[in-house]
Amino acid sequence: MTNMTLPTVARRLVLPLAGFVMMAIPGAFAEERPVITTTNASADEIREFCTNIADAARDQRYLLQKQELENLQKDVDERIKTLEARRAEYEDWLTRRNAFLKQAEGGLVEIYRKMKPDAAAAQLAELNPEIASAIVMKLPPRQSSTILGEMPAAKAALLTRIIAAAGDANTSKDPS
Repeated sequence: MTNMTLPTVARRLVLPLAGFVMMAIPGAFAEERPVITTTNASADEIREFCTNIADAARDQRYLLQKQELENLQKDVDERIKTLEARRAEYEDWLTRRNAFLKQAEGGLVEIYRKMKPDAAAAQLAELNPEIASAIVMKLPPRQSSTILGEMPAAKAALLTRIIAAAGDANTSKDPS
């Protein structure tokens, strides 16, 4: 130890000394909180305490409600964006479908126009009644009557009811 200089000895003692000082004053860095005991507090003191913190509690509650509403608004906005995107996809699909149907409809009517009435009647009897009635409506009246005459009576009556309902002004345009 005789060869050690004073600064070397001081450096070796600083860390243990600092640790000792920190342990000697444990409450120096602790936060002091008042302890409220209900046994010594009167009803007036309790009421006063509650009155004093009521505004702060209300403000905190409003802040939490505001944050929750903002989160809900974000969620609603995201869902609206998703629905708008799906609506745009649906409208695009519907436009393409309607264009296809319009193009196919003209060709389909021409096919049935060129068929023999008995063959057309057999095939139309197997189709969806709405589609079959739409085709029959677009054929010339003479050909339509011949085709309906070749069909089974129940199917011909069903197609006639659909055609008559399509021309009725009292029929609702809303399909639902």
